[in-house]
Amino acid sequence: MAVRRTMVAAAVTAVTLLAAWGGACATEAAAAPAPKAAGSCDVLAPGASAVAEGAVRAACEQIGVWYTWGGGHGPQPGPTYGQVDPSDPDSAHDPERLGFDCSGLVRYAYARAAGGDPLPGNAYHQFHAPQVTQRFTAGQGTAPLLPGDLLAWGSGGSVHHIAIYLGAGRMVEARESGTRITVSDVRLGGDYAGAVRIAAAAAPGTFSTWGTDVWTHREPSTTSPRVHRFPGPTTVRIECQKHAEPVTAEGYTNDAWSYLPEYGAWITNIYIKGAAWLEGVRTCP
Repeated sequence: MAVRRTMVAAAVTAVTLLAAWGGACATEAAAAPAPKAAGSCDVLAPGASAVAEGAVRAACEQIGVWYTWGGGHGPQPGPTYGQVDPSDPDSAHDPERLGFDCSGLVRYAYARAAGGDPLPGNAYHQFHAPQVTQRFTAGQGTAPLLPGDLLAWGSGGSVHHIAIYLGAGRMVEARESGTRITVSDVRLGGDYAGAVRIAAAAAPGTFSTWGTDVWTHREPSTTSPRVHRFPGPTTVRIECQKHAEPVTAEGYTNDAWSYLPEYGAWITNIYIKGAAWLEGVRTCP
């Protein structure tokens, strides 16, 4: 009986010590700050403008939302149901998913941060937007970048993907069909094309196009080679305008054409919001 009592007492003591040790560890763990998740989304470096930081946080609020091809390109910034990309079988369910594609996310983030709709259009349009104040080559890497800068991928003058830099070599992106908006390491290899910094205000001479599937041309003539297509209203900077080939479209006739320096192309003034001859824009030589 004495042996049994001794064993019970020892067991009770052991349980008491274990409980005390476990309780101490739990208290210590609760008191320690929780580490930041590896995939956390936030402004990860100082130095960015308030608008750029606001764009980062607006994009980060969308973590977990579906990528959907064509998503985010409705009349107003915000998630929309997508479309099927004929070149991507993974997009079969995009029409059922409410979300953003890469440029739709950028458009929404900067609209939330700056107000209005400063970056409509696709990735190419955003990379060449009038709001761009600085450009960084692929060879410069991430060293000169600040949170809110836009990173782009493409080759031969095209841009097929765009993302928002967070700092510390990280970015937030809507990458491809079948995935959700996420934080990723910046991919500097492959066809990384560089980055741009966005200002809140548009550059002087900024106008908006209107209409859908509007083409620019190498020269101020509809018979000259096509350069780039605007699928919908897009903010552009006009350097100058001139009288050239008369064009009749959408019930209007006009012989004025505007030169878009970011695109190296001309567009008939019929598709520029404003008067037939734009006020405040100089005449091209």
